[in-house]
Order: sequence, then structure tokens, then C-alpha cells
Amino acid sequence: MSEVAEQVLLVERSNRVLVLTLNRPASRNAINLAMAKALAAALDDLDDDPGLGAGVITGAPPGFSAGMDLKAFSAGELPVIPGRGFGGIVDRASRKPLIAAVEGFALGGGFEVVLACDLVVAARDSHFALPEVRRGLIAAFGGLVRLPRRIPEAIAMEIALTGEPIAAPRLYELGLVNRLVEAGQALAGALELAGAIAANSPLAVRTSKEVLTRQREWTADAAGAEQQALWERVVASPDAREGAAAFAEKRAPRWQTD
Repeated sequence: MSEVAEQVLLVERSNRVLVLTLNRPASRNAINLAMAKALAAALDDLDDDPGLGAGVITGAPPGFSAGMDLKAFSAGELPVIPGRGFGGIVDRASRKPLIAAVEGFALGGGFEVVLACDLVVAARDSHFALPEVRRGLIAAFGGLVRLPRRIPEAIAMEIALTGEPIAAPRLYELGLVNRLVEAGQALAGALELAGAIAANSPLAVRTSKEVLTRQREWTADAAGAEQQALWERVVASPDAREGAAAFAEKRAPRWQTD
């Protein structure tokens, strides 16, 4: 059966969560152009569907992803989507929260896809690496920029310059991995986390992510005004009124906005 027939990306719904599974197991889920296109389209659907509150990205066994498909790259193919970047995700992911569920390995571009996500759930026996320097390349699809923002710069430097793997428990200690789970439980752990997020006000969640993401670019003087404008949009929303009413009436909220 061809890769096209097998589908390079599996897309499933789990309540209000969209689950995206990188599905080229024979190639260790290496990212080619077809997968990048499929992932970009799925992220568009996640953004546009008001019935979805969060997304989870994982990989079919044996692992998350071995990174860019070097065979396709050597033949002249680059898995970059205009407007979304490498893999269809690293330059622009989703307005809604994205969780990476990592089993086995996340290497090179696979690690960069993880870094494009907001949260990470990883199996205890999984490992991560940016081995590009061993192939005469650099981790130019977000790895060299995002990694030192998420862990101490000296550790990021070591990972990038040696190309050596780092274990999930160490990244948990450093704060990159949010939840460490037993082998085989990364997707379940990510779905639990995504469910907790998706149960909240869609507008409040999306705006909170926007503030957390954009605050890196704000000067101290501008931060107050920038956040105030977003706060005013949220506090005037039906969800703000519904949240207060649900609290007062001791019931679950019925969110209206997305």
C-alpha cells in the first residue's frame, strides 16, 4: 500500500480535541512535503472549527518524528509551506493550544515541531536531539531560536553544537516537558491535559495564549496597554458573564464564544 493510501497524517477527534498523528512509520515519521501540507491543512481546520478547543500532535510508533526526510531533501524537496513554514507548523502553528505527545524520539525537525507546540507530554524513556550539525546543517526551523527560550541557554547550546540526545526526564527537570508519563502513555496524558484546557472558555484560552506568546515582543512600557486591549475584549464577552453566572449558580459554564 502506498503512503498516499495509508495517509501520511491521521486526523481524529476526541471530544473537543483534534488529534494529529504523523504517520510514516517506515520512515520513522520523517517529514516530507506531503506530510507538511497535510499538517498545515489540519491546523487550518483546528483554527476554524468552533467545536475544537485544543490540538494534540503525536507520532505513529516507533516515535514522534526523526525530522526532515533527508532522502526527499537530497532530491530537491523541502517540506516548507508558505505562511506556515517547515512541516506546515513551525512559523505559524495554531491560535488554539497545541500539545506534543512524544514517545520514542523527537529528532531534528521533529524536535522543532515539538518546540512549535505550546505544551509537551513525553514518555519517560523518550529522547530529543538536534543532530543537524552532524549532517552539515543547522536547526534553522525554530530549534536554535526556541530552545534557548524554553531551557537554559548553556544547555541549549550543548544540544545544538554536539547533536547528542537528551532524555525526557532531563527536559522535564529543565521545564521543557510539562508532564512525564510511562512509556505508551504520552497520548493519554496529552489528551487529559488537552481536555482540561478545552473545558475552559475558548476566548479566554485563546487570548491567554496570545498574551503569553506576544509578551516576549512587548517592551515594559507597552505591555500594560497591549494586555489591557485584549482584556477589554474578553471582559466584555458573553463568556465572561457566563463564567460569573455559572460560579454564582454553582453549575458548569456553557461557553458561547470561540
